[in-house]
Amino acid sequence: MNSKTTRAGVCICADDVDNMVRFYRDTLGLHTDFSGGTFAAFDTAGGYLSLFMYSRKAFSNDLGVEYIPHKGINMTFEVALWLPTYADVDAEYERLMALGVPNPTGKPQTNFGLRSFFITDPEGNLVEIGSMSES
Repeated sequence: MNSKTTRAGVCICADDVDNMVRFYRDTLGLHTDFSGGTFAAFDTAGGYLSLFMYSRKAFSNDLGVEYIPHKGINMTFEVALWLPTYADVDAEYERLMALGVPNPTGKPQTNFGLRSFFITDPEGNLVEIGSMSES
């Protein structure tokens, strides 16, 4: 594979797709044409299917494996959402904190040229919101 021509996508396996779609669509503001069911795709700058969701139950049935749920914060992966500038990160932090979104790491920090903070979605998945651009 050539990484310059290969598109990548991240799938969040969800116990409650409807609730997760409400969070990513209504709270975070990502666009989807989802109208119910076991699958949802979100539009991002990376293109269609860069972020999508699928029912854990349906996926475990498709694979023929038992699903064993995690407890607490899911430390197996994170979803990273990149904003244009540091100021956008700070504004999004303030907006999400006013909505009461869980934030396990506190205020945005700048390390190695990246300004970011973490939240968790309704099922405990880590979401990093950041930027690599001061202006």
